Amino acid sequence: MITAKWIAAAPYLQSVLRIVAAFIFFFGAMMKIFAFPMAIIPGGGTVPLMSQGGIGSVMELVGGALLVIGLFTRPVAFILSGMMAVAYWQFHAPQSFYPQVNMGIPAILYCFIWLYFSAAGAGPWSLDAKRNK
Repeated sequence: MITAKWIAAAPYLQSVLRIVAAFIFFFGAMMKIFAFPMAIIPGGGTVPLMSQGGIGSVMELVGGALLVIGLFTRPVAFILSGMMAVAYWQFHAPQSFYPQVNMGIPAILYCFIWLYFSAAGAGPWSLDAKRNK
């Protein structure tokens, strides 16, 4: 009985995972672009928008916002998954083989979370689900 209810909750938990992960992802971009709620660049600066980090941050901001609301989830998640794979291999992996040492755990997790959503979709609590009705 409890198992059936838990299994029935899976699509809604899919939506919860998408919303929470995207919200955290979005605010990571806010910190890089707007130094809000705090700056992560030394000296309180922001990332230059016309740099690789700036373009990636804009993609995180726009893509994160779209994923929070669940709009165009599959293509956006696919693009962000690839972006996070590049981020890991270009910036983290050269520092060390071990993700715990190279600080690449978030990049790896986001890569595979977004890859999952590119295949599974946004779940029932999304604008994608509303558009498909």
